Amino acid sequence: MNKPPIQEVVAENGDKIEAPPPEIVEPDPGLSPEEIEQLRRDYLLTRFWISARGFWGHGGGRLAWIFSIGLIALIVLQITFQYGINVWNRAIFDGIEKKDSARVLYLTGIFFPLAIGSVVLGVVQVFARMSIQRRWRAWLTNAVVSRWLTNGRYYQLNLVDGDHKNPEYRIAEDLRVATDAPVDFAAGVTQAFLSATTFIVVLWTIGGALTVPLGGSTVTIPGFLVIAAIVYAAIASGSMVIIGKNFVSVSEAKNQTEAEFRYVLTRVRENGESIALLGGEEEERSGIDKSFRNVLKQWARLCGQHMRTTIVSQGSSLIAPVIPILLCAPKFLEGSMTLGQVMQAASAFTIVQAAFGWLVDNYPRLAEWNAGARRIASLMMSLDGLERAEKGEGVNRIERGETADDAMLRLNDLSVTLNDGTAVVGESEVVIEPGERVLVAGESGSGKSTLVRAIAGLWPWGGGSVDFHPDRRIFMLPQKPYVPSGTLQRAVAYPGAAEDWTVEQVAETLDKVGLAHLKEKVEEDAPWDQTLSGGEKQRLAFARLLLHRPDIIVLDEATSALDDTGQDNLMKLLQDELKDATIISVAHRTELEEFHSRKITLERRKGGAKLVSDIDLIPRRGTRRLLGGWLRKRHVPASSPA
Repeated sequence: MNKPPIQEVVAENGDKIEAPPPEIVEPDPGLSPEEIEQLRRDYLLTRFWISARGFWGHGGGRLAWIFSIGLIALIVLQITFQYGINVWNRAIFDGIEKKDSARVLYLTGIFFPLAIGSVVLGVVQVFARMSIQRRWRAWLTNAVVSRWLTNGRYYQLNLVDGDHKNPEYRIAEDLRVATDAPVDFAAGVTQAFLSATTFIVVLWTIGGALTVPLGGSTVTIPGFLVIAAIVYAAIASGSMVIIGKNFVSVSEAKNQTEAEFRYVLTRVRENGESIALLGGEEEERSGIDKSFRNVLKQWARLCGQHMRTTIVSQGSSLIAPVIPILLCAPKFLEGSMTLGQVMQAASAFTIVQAAFGWLVDNYPRLAEWNAGARRIASLMMSLDGLERAEKGEGVNRIERGETADDAMLRLNDLSVTLNDGTAVVGESEVVIEPGERVLVAGESGSGKSTLVRAIAGLWPWGGGSVDFHPDRRIFMLPQKPYVPSGTLQRAVAYPGAAEDWTVEQVAETLDKVGLAHLKEKVEEDAPWDQTLSGGEKQRLAFARLLLHRPDIIVLDEATSALDDTGQDNLMKLLQDELKDATIISVAHRTELEEFHSRKITLERRKGGAKLVSDIDLIPRRGTRRLLGGWLRKRHVPASSPA
């Protein structure tokens, strides 16, 4: 079977990376769905690190390395102080055993500088560790959000298949976990390794060999305390791995259900008016309860995992300090070890055990990191796919360029498809001249909105090209205008900055579009998205047009919430205020024809919708369009549907 070529995308760190291995892009048909999913899951951690490691490259800057090296130095110093306290522990108990009050008093004075130094180092270590976490999270979040917002990918993710549900939760929560935990793990592993190395030497030196009688003879065990620590840690860690083997999958499922529950609640808030008017509270409650039951179910599974791992971790913390005392007791009783040596050995054994048992204490968090890193990597992979589509790799892509003549907009053999190649709009050729006002009509589902999204650049899948006149700005008004949070002035100025226009200019514009009753509230910060009606939002969108004054305007059912009078007033206002603007409208109302100079009709057909009619509503002398010739070649009258 032919495998697709390896493709490159630009990762969050700015480096070019390869697409997933071919066995993931085009898996072997002999593999089961479970095996294919496992291949994908195994690659996710690799995909996460491909981007995340860039923090220590050219993207993170010098401070990333300065803090990282500083953290390692602090860990070394901390272990040095820890060793000093361990030696002090031996000396103080030897002094107590010998009843040497002067020695005890002297050692008491030494303890406080050791303790203060250890505490100060611990505090500085926390600062260095959390600074790395904060900077790493900020760097990776900025990089992922930038890719997410580029070229409308945040919108396109809703149109393609993939494991990228609830991207906002992944960016806010999963990315936090994915950058916090590795720093803690790196610091923990480094400290555990250095602690184990240092205090194994202490155990070997203090404990020496243990001779035990066995069947009438004796057996000598060299470094018996070291062997005991290793065996004990192996048993505890092995038990944790066996007991917590499902921790990763359970944590991932829990995070997913939490994200879905939050999404359900957000949907209720965003659509509160419609739900309230329809009286849909009971149905929404049913959906909320169902989602929350899934959350509780996954929490119950996670609780079971924590309970089982707590048996090991809690039992280990109770048993570990007792074992060295019991092992050293025979040598102490026979006089070959002092009390100070026993206590130093007990302290060193506990430190070594904690180092070896690092996995025991951190396995639950390691599982949570694994789940979070895979979820954010899934989003990264979906963004990779969209980026490859924008480059035309693996799928057909609509090209965007500039017109070579005076035409304002030109569609050259434009075809629009779904991301899987399913045709939506067939090959089309249209030339729109400066100042034309074109109405795109057709029955519901014929692809009108998809066509205008392709024109606006939100829809990359298809073929042919969309060419604009150089240095021309396009502004699109959707059926449901977006109203950002903040003041009414910000809502009207969007996507520009509120301060780009004065309060008086905004108020005057509101008056023109029929929102005079809001003139006194321009500077008021309120939940305008919830308080404005559908018609008021559409009027506000027209106010944006008057402020921004674009060259090309695309209206997608932009007056659907208005009555006939309101619609007529706004369209007349548009004609008067923006005389030179080129307008492309998608609408069903025939009343809009009087405000347009030309009408194009789409008809749904097998293999994608076709442009079947292109007529002048207002005859324009000397106008010659490529579409007319294209239709005549196919024996379709340019003035009537096929």
